[in-house]
Amino acid sequence: MRRLGETLENLEQVVAARKGDSSARSYTSRLLAGGVPAIGAKVTEEAGELVAAADHETDERVVSEAADLVYHMLVLLACRGVGLSQVEDELARRFGISGLDEKAARTASDGHHNSPSTSQRTDGANS
Repeated sequence: MRRLGETLENLEQVVAARKGDSSARSYTSRLLAGGVPAIGAKVTEEAGELVAAADHETDERVVSEAADLVYHMLVLLACRGVGLSQVEDELARRFGISGLDEKAARTASDGHHNSPSTSQRTDGANS
């Protein structure tokens, strides 16, 4: 039986290997060569497709679109040199903190003034 996160770790390693080998003929390599603009466009596209699937398609389509989004997110993180473990650490840091409290602290410390509806918390509370 596969442990939770094993597939994500394996995929992250494959993406990292593609980043280091620009001669590889793969979709991942092409995305990485396009940098943040190309990968960001795919992340945006896949996020929209996930929302559309969640609104009116089968659970299987939702799972498929979620997988596409996660893959493209991993490629974007690799492009920036950010590891999935860093994202996991941030989620762990936020876990159990009220989304509204965490958002207020972040806004005060970084000067951003996002509306409360722009992000979701891991504890299910809107931030």
